[in-house]
Amino acid sequence: MIFAIGEILIDFIAQQEGPLKDVRSFEKHAGGAPANVVVGLSRLGVPSALISKVGDDPFGDFLIEKLEGEGVSTEYIRKDPERHTGAVFVQLIGAKPEFILYDGVAYFNIRAEDVSSVDIKKAELVHFGSVLFAREPSRSTALNFLQNAGRHVPLSYDVNIRLDLWREREEEMLRDIEKGLGIASIIKIGDEEMRYLSEQGINIEDFNFSLLAVTKGSRGSTLTHNGVKVNIPAYEVQPVDTTGAGDAYMAALLASLWRLGKLEDLELSEEELKKIGKFANFIAALSTLKKGAWSVPKMEEIPSMPDLRGIYQGL
Repeated sequence: MIFAIGEILIDFIAQQEGPLKDVRSFEKHAGGAPANVVVGLSRLGVPSALISKVGDDPFGDFLIEKLEGEGVSTEYIRKDPERHTGAVFVQLIGAKPEFILYDGVAYFNIRAEDVSSVDIKKAELVHFGSVLFAREPSRSTALNFLQNAGRHVPLSYDVNIRLDLWREREEEMLRDIEKGLGIASIIKIGDEEMRYLSEQGINIEDFNFSLLAVTKGSRGSTLTHNGVKVNIPAYEVQPVDTTGAGDAYMAALLASLWRLGKLEDLELSEEELKKIGKFANFIAALSTLKKGAWSVPKMEEIPSMPDLRGIYQGL
C-alpha cells in the first residue's frame, strides 16, 4: 500500500474562461495534490491511503465519501471541529489553471496526535508535497512524521511550489524544500519550478535521489536514474483542463514502480525507465481531457493506444 500525507480540498473550477472577477459560476470537484495521487493510484490498481484533515462540515463529508468511493483508505483522515475544509478557486485560461488557495483551513491544522495512530508498517512508500510546509502545526507534524517514516520506507516528493502561501517568506520556503529533497528518494518537479529553484541556488541534481522526474508539459518529461537520463515525448491531445496533470503523472510513475516491485529496491534498466516515462506521460495526457483533478482513467477505460495498456500490465 502507498500512503500520502497532505492536503485534500474542494476545487471550485470556473465554468467560464477569463479572470475570476468575471466568472459567473463554478463546478465543485475534489482535489489537493496528495489526494489526487492516491486516487490515481487506486484507479491504476494500487492500494492507497491518505493522511490528512478536513473540517467537520458538509465539504469534509463530501471529500471522505468521494475517497471511499474511489477505494482509497480514509482510516487516517481526521475531522477538525475548529477549522473548515480547505478550498481553492481555479481559474482556467486556455485549459491552464491558476489558483487562489484559501488559508486557515483544516489541513494546515494537522497535529502530532492526528498521525500518532498511523501504522507505517502497512506502507510500502509515503508520498508528500510542499504545501503542508507552509503553515504550522502541519509543517512540524509532517516533517517529523516523514523523517520517522523515512527510516522504514522510501519517500517520494512532488516539489509543488505555491508562492502565494509564502509571501515574504521565500527563504523559509526554500529551506523547507531542501529538507524535503534531503529525505526523498523519488523526486518529481516541473521544469518551471526546477528553473526557479536553480535561480535561487538550489540544484536538484546535487541531492541523493534514486529517481528524478522532470515534467515539461507539452514537451514531455525526463527521467534520471543512476546517471542515465531519458527524454520521453508527450502525447498530443487537446486539453480541457490541465488541473492535476502532474499528479496523474506522479500516480502513474509510482504505480509503475509498484508493479515492478521496485519501490524499495530501485534499480531500473534504461528500457524500464522508458516504459515508465511513456506510461506516465500517457496517463497525464489522458487526465487533461476531463475537468477536475481526479481524472486518471481506470485501466479498463484506457483506450487502445500504442500498446500502453500492455506495457503497464507487463511491468
